Amino acid sequence: MTALLEVEGLRVAFGGRIEAVRGASLAVARGQTHCLVGESGCGKSVSALAVMNLLARRGRRTADRLAFDGADLLGLSDTAMARLRGDRMAMIFQEPMTSLNPAYTVGSQMAEVLRRHRKVTRRAALDRAAELLGRVGITAPGMRLGQFPHQLSGGLRQRVMIAMALMCDPELLIADEPTTALDVTVQAQILRLLAGLQRDLGLAILLITHDLGVVARVAHHVSVMYAGEVVESAPTASLFANPRHPYTRGLLACVPVPGKVRRDQPLGSIPGVVPRVEPGFAGCAFRDRCAHADATCAAAIPRHAAGEGHDFLCRLPPDWVQAEAAP
Repeated sequence: MTALLEVEGLRVAFGGRIEAVRGASLAVARGQTHCLVGESGCGKSVSALAVMNLLARRGRRTADRLAFDGADLLGLSDTAMARLRGDRMAMIFQEPMTSLNPAYTVGSQMAEVLRRHRKVTRRAALDRAAELLGRVGITAPGMRLGQFPHQLSGGLRQRVMIAMALMCDPELLIADEPTTALDVTVQAQILRLLAGLQRDLGLAILLITHDLGVVARVAHHVSVMYAGEVVESAPTASLFANPRHPYTRGLLACVPVPGKVRRDQPLGSIPGVVPRVEPGFAGCAFRDRCAHADATCAAAIPRHAAGEGHDFLCRLPPDWVQAEAAP
């Protein structure tokens, strides 16, 4: 499968004091969903913003390779990146209420996206907006075009953001925790919507989430991120069947399993919090929370292959899980 987005050795630092992303690598294939998963503060959203060149003013990004459809994103000027962003690459942000401008109607904001990248009339842009609102499941789309964001529910605002991202038929859609602020029923509707749009339009999706249930339902490939590093990457089935990194195993152990977790038992947890990593940090950032850590975890950590398309970053060998489970 050809990679549409290629990220190799991505690093993001803020003010020279904090490294939010430390050599992260991933590839998003055409027509597939790649999930970037991890706790809050692991660098998932910053990685997405770095790809879109939307970092805060003090943020600085470098990479060994950052390419979209073979084109070097690091070498693009701000003007060229602005032409690409919103056209062939689009992003759905985590909180739609703060992403939509409260002073403008839904229709005017959606029409602006298309008119920025295509030579069309305002009427044609509004017709396209109404068509997409209907496609994402919003009833009476013509009426919704004249409404303001505060007049819509959270689920409707998220659907508007998805429709707005699709205005120019992008090839890559980055969705930053698109279901976090929604109730369970609406979450399921949004996930089904994204899956249907991907199937119909052939979208490549980079989905950022901390919900492993979402990952299991929609992902083709998963990258697990911790303290700015991708500590494990694998096809979804392989990751859930044979997790190798202690952090990945800890995340999966935190998910309650119906029929196996008793009501009177405490839920699983990983002690401690994600550390703030300063420039020059060496070794495994998870070592202070890991039951398998020893003195060698403060040195350089190797990356192991654990199967086809499956690798992980740890001092433990690829067969450590089987060795631990043996009597």
